[in-house]
Amino acid sequence: MKCREICALIEQEYSREYACDWDNVGLLAGRQDKEVKKILLALDATDEVIEKATDLQADLLITHHPMIFSPIKRVTDGDMTGRRLITLIQKDISYYAMHTNYDTRGMADLAARLLNLQECTVLEEIKDGEGIGRVGVLPGPMTLRTCAELVKEAFQIPNVKLFGSPDAQVHLAAVCPGAGKSTMKEALRFHCDVYITGDIDHHTGIDAVDQGLCIIDAGHYGIEHIFMEDVKAYLEKVLTGVHMDTMPIQHPFTVI
Repeated sequence: MKCREICALIEQEYSREYACDWDNVGLLAGRQDKEVKKILLALDATDEVIEKATDLQADLLITHHPMIFSPIKRVTDGDMTGRRLITLIQKDISYYAMHTNYDTRGMADLAARLLNLQECTVLEEIKDGEGIGRVGVLPGPMTLRTCAELVKEAFQIPNVKLFGSPDAQVHLAAVCPGAGKSTMKEALRFHCDVYITGDIDHHTGIDAVDQGLCIIDAGHYGIEHIFMEDVKAYLEKVLTGVHMDTMPIQHPFTVI
């Protein structure tokens, strides 16, 4: 299939209209008429990912986080983004990013299902009742410590960071995969007991606790890695004759 045809099928399910205004999604590099027989799915377009795409002779790289966020004035080997783009173009690998459009149309519901949240509603609306994150009732009343174990099991992660007493009782939860600092105000507005997200700094965490909100910080990567297998499953349903690989689940840091 042509790259443009695959892009159209992605956007049929995860329309770019549901991306945040500040985001940069869609085909960011490469040829629209590229014949695609191999796809690699990853969270980020790191050097390791691009090397694997090259080794696999992938025709299309799809990531969750866009490698290009801000406008760039030049593409040279003098900076990291430039070097990566040059490699992709030299190897004739097209590059597609699906970020907040996937957060809105896929990630939010999937994260809520994995946590078995009930009576769900959108945490922060983006368009037409769809949005970032979900608010829902946990499977039953539990402590923050027990909820943390639920998160680790649901997302197959070894560690989380807690703000709040491990013995605090939690019932209503909000989940926002990725960096959830800016959306914490929505979790407070819903009077949630616990907010499950990532990239929460010390001061934000203690301020949340002072307002009655416990936080489970699963890391930016911790929840979002579910992107790869979910999008792979969708593409396997709608594509024929295309082989797909995902990057192994590797955490970008180690807690020791």
